[in-house]
Amino acid sequence: MKKNRIAVYPGTFDPITFGHIDIIKRSLKLVDILIIAVANNINKISLFTIDDRIKMIENDIKKIIKSKNKIIIKKLPGLLTNFAKKNKASSIIRGLRAVSDFEYEFQMTGMNYQLDPSIETIFLMSSEKNSFISSNFVKEVHKLNGDVSKFVSKNTLNKLNQKN
Repeated sequence: MKKNRIAVYPGTFDPITFGHIDIIKRSLKLVDILIIAVANNINKISLFTIDDRIKMIENDIKKIIKSKNKIIIKKLPGLLTNFAKKNKASSIIRGLRAVSDFEYEFQMTGMNYQLDPSIETIFLMSSEKNSFISSNFVKEVHKLNGDVSKFVSKNTLNKLNQKN
């Protein structure tokens, strides 16, 4: 019997952007099951509740899911390595936009390895057109009345408009 390759793609997704969706699509080429783990970052104040973020993700990915069993969306309640082990994931997917992301991601990967060396981290570079998109930039530009429609779905844009 073939063992499913399960990976976790963690993030706050506050809000989900086309950059996140790009990483999700590309991750699906590498794994059998992708768990999108939606977290509350203790160092950030989220614009959207975790439940709102999950609903936005569900809406934005429904067009790319060919099989309902391919992607699972869950809340990430604590340590990523504990979550991965509990969900039988053998890898963690991380998106990198720029060199500035690498140092933080490198340190986090080292810590995760110390916590559980059986879980591998896979880095996916953002595509060139998405390399500058971040949820923080989207929120900031939107708050200053800039057009973010090239970076998020219509549904997510509507949710942003409701917050302003």
